[in-house]
Amino acid sequence: MFQLTQKKAVVTGGGSGIGKAVAIALAARGAFVHIIDNNAAAAAETLSEIANAGRSGKVHTCDVSKQSEVVEVFNQIGQHDVLVNCAGISHIGKADTTSEADFDRVVNVNVKGVYHCLYASIPHMKKNGGGAIINICSIAAHVGLSDRFAYSMSKGAVHAMTLSVARDYLADHIRCNSISPARVHTPFVDGFIARTYPGKEAEMFEKLSKSQPIGRMATPAEIAGLVVYLAADEASFITGTDYPIDGGFITLNN
Repeated sequence: MFQLTQKKAVVTGGGSGIGKAVAIALAARGAFVHIIDNNAAAAAETLSEIANAGRSGKVHTCDVSKQSEVVEVFNQIGQHDVLVNCAGISHIGKADTTSEADFDRVVNVNVKGVYHCLYASIPHMKKNGGGAIINICSIAAHVGLSDRFAYSMSKGAVHAMTLSVARDYLADHIRCNSISPARVHTPFVDGFIARTYPGKEAEMFEKLSKSQPIGRMATPAEIAGLVVYLAADEASFITGTDYPIDGGFITLNN
């Protein structure tokens, strides 16, 4: 089950974190994976791990916030079956402590970045006779998180875009779903804790881990497993759905 042999997949943000795990997991199931990232060295490391496992892929250096770059890359890639929008950034702040510059930065990457990839990918999928799109959303689109004003706004937009794309391209056999993780243990999380709570890293890691009812953070591989399912033909009856993968955060914290 869940074999992706003969399929071509595109993963944005594939150089690190969830995106890296997704790229590796899709390749392990047989897909040829196109890795899009603005960090060429990190993307190359992901590709190296894929190659070492006997699988194939290609790196594309691109800033997803710039539509011209995105369109050029997707035209180079051409026909593909799967798009996973993982690229994104975080931000800490409330409505009255978020600067316009920071707000715009989050919009440009998290909202326009997803839009740009949808804009560039969908015409190729239509010509291909269909495909599967998976957007990495967040529990922030569903619940109120403290000090995450801009980030939550951006993920709410990703959720809405998922529903719109799912509706608009039914006749083109393009499925679009999203995944909403809670906290996932990535290098970004470790860096955030080190910068924000110097000297209290272990204490804060434990506190953030326990904020999930299940008692720990997710691993990137756990998110990638759900991506593999939604990309596979076994999920061909699923579209317009968001999947919380949150250790019970949304339903059990109330």
